[in-house]
Amino acid sequence: MKNRVLRALLREGALTEEQVQTVRESSKESGLSFDKILREKDFVTEEKLLEIFHKVTRFPYEKDLSKCKVPEEFMTRINSSSARSFGMVAIDYHDGIFNVATNEPLNIHAMDQLAGQLEAETETVLASRSEILSLLNRSYAQGVAEVELDGLEDEDFVTIQDMDGNEDLLAEDKGPIVQMVNKIIFECYRTRASDIHFQPQETHLLIRGRIDGILYDRKTIPKQFQDAVLTRLKVMSKMDIAERRLPQDGRASVSIGDSEIDIRFNSVPTNYGERIVLRLLDKTDKVYDLDDIGLHNDDLTLLKKLIGFQHGIVLVTGPTGSGKTTTLYAVLSKIDNSVKNVITIEDPIEYHLGGISQIQVSTKKGLSFDKGLRALLRQDPDVMMIGEIRDGETAKIAIQAALTGHLVFSTLHTNDSASSVTRLLDIGVEPYLVASSVICVIAQRLVRVICKECKSLYEPTEEELQDIGLTLKDLPTGKIAVGMGCTFCFDTGYVGRTAIYEILTITDAVRESVLARQGASTIKEKAMKHGLKTLRSDGARKVIEGATTIEEVLRVTQLDLG
Repeated sequence: MKNRVLRALLREGALTEEQVQTVRESSKESGLSFDKILREKDFVTEEKLLEIFHKVTRFPYEKDLSKCKVPEEFMTRINSSSARSFGMVAIDYHDGIFNVATNEPLNIHAMDQLAGQLEAETETVLASRSEILSLLNRSYAQGVAEVELDGLEDEDFVTIQDMDGNEDLLAEDKGPIVQMVNKIIFECYRTRASDIHFQPQETHLLIRGRIDGILYDRKTIPKQFQDAVLTRLKVMSKMDIAERRLPQDGRASVSIGDSEIDIRFNSVPTNYGERIVLRLLDKTDKVYDLDDIGLHNDDLTLLKKLIGFQHGIVLVTGPTGSGKTTTLYAVLSKIDNSVKNVITIEDPIEYHLGGISQIQVSTKKGLSFDKGLRALLRQDPDVMMIGEIRDGETAKIAIQAALTGHLVFSTLHTNDSASSVTRLLDIGVEPYLVASSVICVIAQRLVRVICKECKSLYEPTEEELQDIGLTLKDLPTGKIAVGMGCTFCFDTGYVGRTAIYEILTITDAVRESVLARQGASTIKEKAMKHGLKTLRSDGARKVIEGATTIEEVLRVTQLDLG
């Protein structure tokens, strides 16, 4: 089997002769299976390896387990901890046989052990590790026990111990308050929340989660347990539990199965007690490809062309949480770092990119954006990414870098593309420097994507379409899509988000306006005459394509009248 798989990988160009020899020698020396070595050495992607296993073994290959349901018979016989240690999950049960998904089909010993615990036969199905873990997390959602508050005394809640390393939120051997906080974090993570708000009210503690950019009420906790819950959060994040009058920041790392989550905590005092907000950052999240972030073909072609420039500044702008950093990471992933020195300076580092040096800003240690940027310039970079231009000093250094032969990417907080140009002038950068260094400005917003499970078509009125600059003639079928709401999307009608874009290239007409210190509205008007597609018009294109709704586009482009 090993030889057949390796030959198939060699035949399809996924491995070289040298790599095959390395795998054979490493397997012999370590005693590890060759597929584990392939993964450890990152010689081949998991998807490619599973495709080859599928061809050689004829085992079924399920690329998407999102619609699979774990049989009750499996969950009653195998607890969540055992399932995760096996890295396997049943996706079907018939005639006394379990169809078990695994990403290690050659791990026959583990499959035999699982079959022994199930006391039943198993049949192998191939699936990626991330799909298996995702299905396990969904299926064992109740693995963190519900906490009964009735009958518990206050002292039951204050024996909170500090975390030792990463804490597993799915562990079931914790005290009641720890279980409850863990369950809240886990449930919010499971429902794709990016932020969790613990908001004290007069009579209770309100828990809210931000899902796809919108805040939803999730849970209420009796007032008598508020201090215990907030204390637990402060212990997790290593805040000072005695300090309740000043704002504090903290961080923690938790694990959910094999997923590792970084959490940023912030507390502020309010009239009803401390309000704590958690920002969840999944370390296992993938870096998006430039082709997958919502750019239309013409914008994608333009951006790929700009990436090839040797010097200049590309700015990405939008409010907090509009996906600016994701766009920059997608751009950097397209740059060939084997021939270019790519360095970033960020606060914080949200994703770790292979082959790229990333610098973490630390104001406490005296490493600010401007100081880090000066040091970065002495590292002989070809391409630089600055997390954010916050002041005139950082802006001037970035522009000087662009003028001296570096390609610079950065973000700004402005409403649209034209405002970014005038913002640089406002913070003290000379017009001629802006005009000669900035290549383009990308403004963006995130809109929610219609749920595919409950998507429905309807005929809109002319008045509805008019709000985003469309008419019925613009609709190929005369209909647009809307989400009706279902259990899959938690009755919101939306699952996930995509971006809408406005890309302003610095043409001669725009350059003249900058040199003349004209306002953002004048610059935008000139750019529109030369073909600039506004945020709202890009949103209208996504409405026609059935990706999002008119309401979503209007919600995120309230200040965009183009």
